[in-house]
This record gives sequence, C-alpha cells and structure tokens, in this order.
Amino acid sequence: MIRSIVAVIAGIVTLAVTSFAIEEAANPLLMKLFPHTLPDEAALNHNTAVKLITFGYTALCIAAGGFVTAWIARKSKVIHAVVMGVIQAGLTTYVMIERPNLAPRWAWLLGIVMTVPMAWLGAALLVWRNDVKAQ
Repeated sequence: MIRSIVAVIAGIVTLAVTSFAIEEAANPLLMKLFPHTLPDEAALNHNTAVKLITFGYTALCIAAGGFVTAWIARKSKVIHAVVMGVIQAGLTTYVMIERPNLAPRWAWLLGIVMTVPMAWLGAALLVWRNDVKAQ
C-alpha cells in the first residue's frame, strides 16, 4: 500500500518537476526569439503556437510520470499510472477553476483530457520494454 502511494506521488512529482523545468527554460527563450509576438508572460499564456509547444512537452512529461509510477509500483503498473493521471487531471481541474484566466479554456480542457492517456502510455512503454527484455 505504501509503495503504491509513493509510486503515484513520485509520478506526479516527476511530471511537475520536468514540465516546470522545461517551462522555465522555454518561456524566456521563446520571448527572446519572438519579442514582437511574445513581449511578456501574458502573451505566452494566450498564444496558440506556444500552447501547442507546451502540450508537446507536457505530454512527454506526463508520460514520464506514468513511466516512473509504473517503475516504482510492484503490481498493476498500468493501473497505478492511470490513477496518477486521474489525480493529476483532478489537480489540473482545480487550478483551472481557481485561475481560469491563466490560459484559454480550450487549453485547460485539452490538458485535462490528455493526462490519463499519456500517463497510461508511459506505463505501457515500461511494461512493453520489460516484456521485450524478458524475451
């Protein structure tokens, strides 16, 4: 039971740390590369191209969180990752409700919808890798 909880928390921490670290590097870089289009943080939050870039790396970070969750979990690796995804989707929903102007509604909803499938994918990749190694 404790290992299951640790696995889920580790997955959430993994996806949060990696996505925030990438964002800390990417946002200033994008503002420097495109100063007329992205003069400040507000422009970043409402630019469709930036949001699509953000979805790309966020999806990878969620998959990494699912992978870590599955790696730590002893049994039912994919189920643990899906639980991690559901919890993260709930946390994202909470932030969307509390800070709705942080991003467009479509961006929030797309992020919530992609969380569980990407967490599942991360775990499925670990299980597949382990199956290939076992052969």
